[in-house]
Amino acid sequence: MGLLDEPQPDEALLALDRAVVQAVCARVAAGPRDRVDAGAIALRELLAGVPPTEAAALKAMWGRIEMANGPGLVTSGGLAQALATDRYGFGARPMMADDVLKAVDRGVRGLLDLSFDRPWWGRLLARPEMRIVAALPDDRRGRPQAFLVSREQSGPTGDDRSFWVTDSGWSETKIVEALGQSGLIADPLAAAGGLKLFVLTGYVQPEDGRLSDAPGRLTGVIGAAPIF
Repeated sequence: MGLLDEPQPDEALLALDRAVVQAVCARVAAGPRDRVDAGAIALRELLAGVPPTEAAALKAMWGRIEMANGPGLVTSGGLAQALATDRYGFGARPMMADDVLKAVDRGVRGLLDLSFDRPWWGRLLARPEMRIVAALPDDRRGRPQAFLVSREQSGPTGDDRSFWVTDSGWSETKIVEALGQSGLIADPLAAAGGLKLFVLTGYVQPEDGRLSDAPGRLTGVIGAAPIF
C-alpha cells in the first residue's frame, strides 16, 4: 500500500477505542469518590495482574480522571512538575512551596518535591489538617520523590507507607534502631533545617503508641501514601 492510499479502517480496534471513550466519559460524569483511600483501594484492585506497561497507562488515565473530577493541582519543584505531568496531565500550575501550602489550605491539592534545602514537610507537624496522601513514584521499587498534600480524608489502603518527622539530634542509624525496638520499620528519607524525615512501613497513625518513646522533642506522623 502506498502512502497516498487511504488506510483501511480496523473495525475491531475502532470498536475498542470507542469503548474506551465511552467508559472514560461515563466515569468522569459519575464524579469523584468521597475519600482518597477509597480511590487507592479501587486502583489497586484494577492493577492486580496487569503488566507494567499497561499498569503505567492505567495509572495515567486514572490520574487524568481524578483531575477532571477532583480539586485543582499545584506543584512545587521540577520533579514534582514532571511527575504531575506524567500522572495527571498538563493542568498542574507551578508555584513556590510556601504558596503551594497556602493553596492546599484553600482546598486544592499540592505536589511538592522532596526538598532538602527548605524542609516544607516539617511545617505539616503544626498543620494536622494537611496530610501527605500520596507519594510519587508510588511503586515499591522507587523511593518517594514528591509528595501529594491535601486536606482530604485518607485512611489505610492495605499497603501503605507513612512519613514521620523528628528533630532528634541522634544519628539516623540510632533513630532507626530505636524505632525498630518499638516494632516499627523505618528508613531515613531526608534531613534539613534540624529535622529528619523517615519512611515507616505500613499505615501508622499519629497517636500510635509505638511512637510514644520515639526520639526527639518535636515529632509526628505527617501522612501516609499507598503503594501499588
